[in-house]
Amino acid sequence: MNLLKALATVSSMTLLSRILGFARDTIVARVFGAGIYTDAFFVAFKIPNLLRRLFAEGAFAQAFVPILSEYKNQRGHDATKLLLDHVASLLFLVLLGVTLLGIIAAPLIIYISAPGFSATPEKFDLTVQLLRITFPYILFISLVSLAGSVLNTHSRFSVPAFTPVLLNLALIGAALWLAPLFHPPVLALAWGVALGGVLQLAIQLPFLKRLGLLPRWNLQLRDEGVWRILKLMGPAVFGVSIAQISLLINTIFASFMATGSVSWLYYADRLMEFPSGMLGVALGTILLPSLSKHYADGSGTEYSRLLDWGLRLTLILALPSALALALLAVPLIATLFHYGQFTENDVWMTRQALVAYSAGLLGLILVKVLAPGFYARQNIKTPVKIALITLGATQLMNLAFVWQLKHAGLALAIGLGACLNAGMLLYKLRRHAIYRPQPGWTGFLLKVGAALLLMGAALWFAAGSDQSWLTGSMPARAMRLGWLVVLGAGVYFASLWLLGFRLRDFSRRAA
Repeated sequence: MNLLKALATVSSMTLLSRILGFARDTIVARVFGAGIYTDAFFVAFKIPNLLRRLFAEGAFAQAFVPILSEYKNQRGHDATKLLLDHVASLLFLVLLGVTLLGIIAAPLIIYISAPGFSATPEKFDLTVQLLRITFPYILFISLVSLAGSVLNTHSRFSVPAFTPVLLNLALIGAALWLAPLFHPPVLALAWGVALGGVLQLAIQLPFLKRLGLLPRWNLQLRDEGVWRILKLMGPAVFGVSIAQISLLINTIFASFMATGSVSWLYYADRLMEFPSGMLGVALGTILLPSLSKHYADGSGTEYSRLLDWGLRLTLILALPSALALALLAVPLIATLFHYGQFTENDVWMTRQALVAYSAGLLGLILVKVLAPGFYARQNIKTPVKIALITLGATQLMNLAFVWQLKHAGLALAIGLGACLNAGMLLYKLRRHAIYRPQPGWTGFLLKVGAALLLMGAALWFAAGSDQSWLTGSMPARAMRLGWLVVLGAGVYFASLWLLGFRLRDFSRRAA
């Protein structure tokens, strides 16, 4: 399979999910605004979502895929199926225990993760109730991640990339049709989360069956492959998911700030995750199986070339995304969210957080591309050490920025911390000769920089004043924003073409 085609497939599915995600958030903002109910829901949803990224998509996937690739390439189908049965059985048992514990300990979890809520009993009790409904999501979505890892290893990238669409559809349906049936209405969103987890798992099972890899109950704690995965997974929790830990700590800080701070950070984070998911997650998803294959084959040269390909694609796509987020912050926020209960003040406050996030977008994406360079080699210690340093540095920046910049300072610390993380990962890859840059980087960077300047100038003059985006109907804003996106993308990619870039230059076959 052509990796560029695979990237386009995964990114297009992610784009569909993100578009529906924005539709979801627009509806939630219009129905519920930014206040006590949304603060409670976002905190309640953030906790199982954090666990998903830590253990399911994060540490588990990075530990599981290299071992699964090794079994697939070297031991055959039967051994791979047996490993999958053992892993799935243990994972289900652990997740069931975690889910039950989370439901029972919900008040303590909320007190730890959002201690500021305890000053308002109504807000605290509502958040606990919402968490108890959403917590089973971690069980279903972790099994979804297991299924997706298997499909990705067999180059079936489109199905796992499509599954998040179902969560967004479930939440949209809950906000539009179920909310009037609940008191308070925000409870419908929690039930939408639970339903979304069930739907995402159900859609992947037929595809596993076609591969002959549908897991069966077979608990075997002495399996050598299971223990190798567990050994990799433990420390990988920190290495892969440091940004999510920082986001949780940010929630603690934000819970002490003005009402709406949690929601402003959430909406900015959603916009930032649009390019982060389309580029970082998609590239990490398609790189890891091929990197694991090159490592198993002992092909260091191809391993380095594949990393170089991933880095160039990241820069050529992430840099314009970061610049566009900063320049079009108000147009994006106003077009997507400035309706109903989402006020003009909410627009300005969310803008501050989004501009701060955009400063670190490149780092956030690079981490998802560089970290697989270590995990494919089953090297856990190096990224874990870097992650711990990053976590400490991020919290020091939180303390330094929060007094003057408030919630935007929290977002800035996350972004700068990610840049530090990416820089240290790249330094270690170079130092250990895992990655050796291919020729032509200086010219590449100069050409990309020139295209960025032209794109930035075009967007700056075409966007108009921020104040002008706060009036007008949704269709008018959407058409105006669409024109800006087309203009910016057209200027940028036309400039690259004139400077000698060609699509075929980035074509590459999977291992």
